[in-house]
Amino acid sequence: MASGGTELSEVSMYAWPDYYDWTSDGLEGDITYYTELAQASGGPVLELGCGTGRCSLAIARAGMEVVGVDLSPEMLKRAREKADAMGLSERTQWVEASMTTFELDRRFPLVIIPYRSFLHLMTVKDQLTALKRIRQHLQQDGMLVLDVFVPSLVELHEIEGKNVHRGTFPIPGTSDCVEVHDITEHDPFRQWVHVIRFYERYDGSGRLVERLRTVFQLRYIFPTELFHLLRLAGFQIVGRYGTFHRGPFDHRSTELIVEAKKMET
Repeated sequence: MASGGTELSEVSMYAWPDYYDWTSDGLEGDITYYTELAQASGGPVLELGCGTGRCSLAIARAGMEVVGVDLSPEMLKRAREKADAMGLSERTQWVEASMTTFELDRRFPLVIIPYRSFLHLMTVKDQLTALKRIRQHLQQDGMLVLDVFVPSLVELHEIEGKNVHRGTFPIPGTSDCVEVHDITEHDPFRQWVHVIRFYERYDGSGRLVERLRTVFQLRYIFPTELFHLLRLAGFQIVGRYGTFHRGPFDHRSTELIVEAKKMET
């Protein structure tokens, strides 16, 4: 609560596409991995949680048709602007919808959920609903590929309530930079994480230009839990990796990449 009893408004991190693009450059090797999958599938490709189009536009640039779905109108507006600027509008379509309710009236050989976006589904019911809807949008023998982080309860406990510096990011074409700080609130019973993210923009002389307070939520998922949900929703796991270079997934892995084929009933 803010002073005077006025509750602070909750402004989504995804309402600020500029700051998102300046500070969110993905995971090492993910663009190459998803682009190669897209090329092998022959397209078209459906990306859920597409954001400002980082993965979708890379796939379109490689010659594939892509449909990007996201809940944030601000992020989709930026994705459309990027597609126009890159001359990729004919290969891209942007749809504002939820992973649990989207309806495209077509099927795809490949559906992808990069950059841990599956974790924004906050209940097991929503996760299962989304997986079943994805299955309905896959062609026979089509494949779903997604990545999530492997939760560390020790690490989540250690950062609980603390102001953690996430990095300093230059703003292209300027002398400005953005500092990112997170305060994390953790609910281990529901496996929820609520993050208050502060963006601080400084000019070349070190003067603070702008400070934003944003939030995002996620529900982390343990590997065995994810494997079970996929099988329950009608998928057969055909690949699991600890890196985007297809390194093995084992007890040391901090990331999990899963390739799952649609099973016919």
